[in-house]
Amino acid sequence: MPPIGEDSASLKFSQKPEWADVVPVLQYENVNPLAPIFYSEEYKDATDYFRGIVKSGEKSDRVLTLTEAIIRQNPAHYSAWYYRYETLLAINTPLDVELKLMDELAVKYLKTYQVWHHRRLLLTITRKPADELEFIARSLKVDAKNYHTWSYRQWLLAYFNDEEDLWTGELDFVDTMLNQDVRNNSAWHHRFFVVWGCGVREGEEDRSRILKRELIYVKQNISLAPNNPSAWNYLRGILEHNSAPYSALKDFVAVYTVPHSTDRTEIVDLELPPPDKGAELPCAQAIEFLADIYEQECTREAALKATELWRSLANEHDTIRKKYWEHRIRDALEATKDDV
Repeated sequence: MPPIGEDSASLKFSQKPEWADVVPVLQYENVNPLAPIFYSEEYKDATDYFRGIVKSGEKSDRVLTLTEAIIRQNPAHYSAWYYRYETLLAINTPLDVELKLMDELAVKYLKTYQVWHHRRLLLTITRKPADELEFIARSLKVDAKNYHTWSYRQWLLAYFNDEEDLWTGELDFVDTMLNQDVRNNSAWHHRFFVVWGCGVREGEEDRSRILKRELIYVKQNISLAPNNPSAWNYLRGILEHNSAPYSALKDFVAVYTVPHSTDRTEIVDLELPPPDKGAELPCAQAIEFLADIYEQECTREAALKATELWRSLANEHDTIRKKYWEHRIRDALEATKDDV
């Protein structure tokens, strides 16, 4: 699988004598489109020859050269990726060589789905996931929140779920990522996947103990950055996953719905960690959470308390969603009329 050298790359495929036997297929044959896509001449040339190759069904080393050229110009070209994959298998190309190329392309085109999907296909054949977690960690240093990178990590762990060595240190990895950026929603999502979404790992069979651990963890992180939707979403997620009532956290949440207390205590309480001194309070997420607690009580008095909290969100703390909160208020007041 020869790499594309600078001299070769400077020539179009139509100018290379080794491609003279291929009949290119134009994108628009006998058609005069009203609004044709403006491709570069190099890209049009490569894709014309690609269509010619597909038409003939050729699978060879030069097809790998051609598809790489197309992918470097348009990394989202699904057909080029798929035909490349078929060619790799047809000519028995060493897939470790292909993975090294993917190491470069995955980082260069982080936000392109096709490059990660291609990597998945390769791993289903090589079945050598051991080095992948380190590669993913390096990729996340470029973009710590990239959806495709995190999705690939979760796919890898799920696909090779029985390989316990892959899971060793995974929770520590998430801790590291959240210590670097507690607002990294992708890392919070991955934590839920690791703890709750992919089976029970050895040593974590006592789920009530795990729930308590995770509640302490998320509450401590909320105390450091109360206005962090990712942590509040994680809190909601673990409660709902374990069918635990929101009301169990009423005392914890209430502190974050009001300005800082003047009689603040310095005693650390893992169950009720106070907001950081520099935290901006009241916290909109906490107000919404407390309102949901009242709403779930299903009494007229509690519903009225919820509407007052939603009104504070609409008029002061979350005005960008004013119409939404007014909708919640109307629904709640309509429901209370039925109870009178």
